[in-house]
Amino acid sequence: MRARPLAVVPLTLALGALGAATLGLPSSAASPRVLRVGSWHGIRGTFSSIQAAIDAAHAGDWVLVGPGDYKERGDFTTHKPDKGEPGWGVTIATPGLHLRGMNRSSVVVDGTKPGTPKCSAVRSDQEFGGTGGRSGIVIDKVDGTYVENLTACNFLGEGNQIWWNGGDGSGKVGMGTYWGNYLTATTTYWKSGDPAGTYGIFVSNAKGPGSINQTYASNMNDSSYYIGACPDCNAVLDHPWAEHSALGYSGTNSGGHLVISNGEWDDNQSGIVTNSQNNDDAPSPQDGICPSGTGSCEVWRNNYVHDNNDPNVPQDTGAASAGPVGTGMVIAGGRNDTVVGNRVEHQGSWGIVVHDFPDTETPPPVSHCEGGTDLQGACYFPAFGNEVASNSLRDNGFFGNPTNSDLAAATMLHDPGNCFHDNTDPNGVTSDPPDIQNPAVMGTCGVPNSGDTTVLAAELVCASSVFGTCPDVPGAAHYPMTTGVTMPAAPAQTTMPDPCVGVPPNAWCGGKG
Repeated sequence: MRARPLAVVPLTLALGALGAATLGLPSSAASPRVLRVGSWHGIRGTFSSIQAAIDAAHAGDWVLVGPGDYKERGDFTTHKPDKGEPGWGVTIATPGLHLRGMNRSSVVVDGTKPGTPKCSAVRSDQEFGGTGGRSGIVIDKVDGTYVENLTACNFLGEGNQIWWNGGDGSGKVGMGTYWGNYLTATTTYWKSGDPAGTYGIFVSNAKGPGSINQTYASNMNDSSYYIGACPDCNAVLDHPWAEHSALGYSGTNSGGHLVISNGEWDDNQSGIVTNSQNNDDAPSPQDGICPSGTGSCEVWRNNYVHDNNDPNVPQDTGAASAGPVGTGMVIAGGRNDTVVGNRVEHQGSWGIVVHDFPDTETPPPVSHCEGGTDLQGACYFPAFGNEVASNSLRDNGFFGNPTNSDLAAATMLHDPGNCFHDNTDPNGVTSDPPDIQNPAVMGTCGVPNSGDTTVLAAELVCASSVFGTCPDVPGAAHYPMTTGVTMPAAPAQTTMPDPCVGVPPNAWCGGKG
């Protein structure tokens, strides 16, 4: 019997057609103003600080930023956090605001101390902030914002470089539309025991529609990209590039309409990872089912995932960053996701793996093991209803452990189970369980099946080091161990072709003022 694919519902975000009412803005709002920070082509703006310009802006206004190294310190001046709370270098609390740099590489929002070199890697130059650390540009529970054409670096501790925050840790979705384009997020500093860069581009508790496009993120001790805590995320992550992080992408308790497409994911510990978790990214579980209750609306497609075999990335101690080293794509306790048409190459452990996830962390009060089974000490999330189809695989599984392969599933019996079909490898598809695409094994969608919950499950534990590293001795599972964290510099990225497109007339963009 031929495998029957799950219904994949296309996600079309007509973002450009959204009106003021959609953004939650008054339809009779005054014409937008343009506030300028720094200088551009010899013309000085009014502001020297991005935060000062944002604080002066009204809903729908534009803030343009000329080239410079902006040591933004809103958390030390006008936006001081409560005692013990994290600080934010730039806070956006005005809906419909457009923040745009005039050059992606040379407009830098920098978390290091004033007077230090741009994005310095020297410990004494870092600004660790208070008890909660710092994040960079934070959009705080307001709709309709754009952040475009700039770089953020070295915000440590809480460590989110660019963050659309719809209510992190609340268990509620508190943000609608958002856009991010031509962004770079990185850090140059990591030292064990010190606050670290945690996430590059981070979206939490948002219902969208949202779009993150043409971006790069690296050197994070959790993940370069994160979209989570949204049962129906209604988001598109298009043309991302993630390198040198524990995870390229993390999607805890995300789902519904969510597309990850056209990205490159390399030199991370693991590439693209989504999971169910009984934590403050409530509510669980991770579920790509469409809001109608049928079909899959979370789709990973046309990504190039390769060489995610790096144990020397910055390390976190949390479960979210414990992706198995050498793995391209991981669905951990997730369900109803579609992985189709990707290229997955040179992964030492597994190309694509689906597995159940027992979350052993102590949950916060906001979480109650929704979608999982409470085992008195663990919340067990089964992975089911996932379809892995028509992916191009090559040179995976070369670490040489018993289950290392192109495709793998460590799942208990479930109805429906998971399915794998029409995936190819020029040298023949390898898998655990063996012959995984056979209709009688896991090659048929929508029917009960199970994977390997013995040897493969043990190998996943070793590769992720969640209980410490496995011994590097003959007969034991062998996976690369950390020898020394490396922090490669972010490569130059393409800037927005014309940063004046769409901007109201002003002194920098064809007008006066």
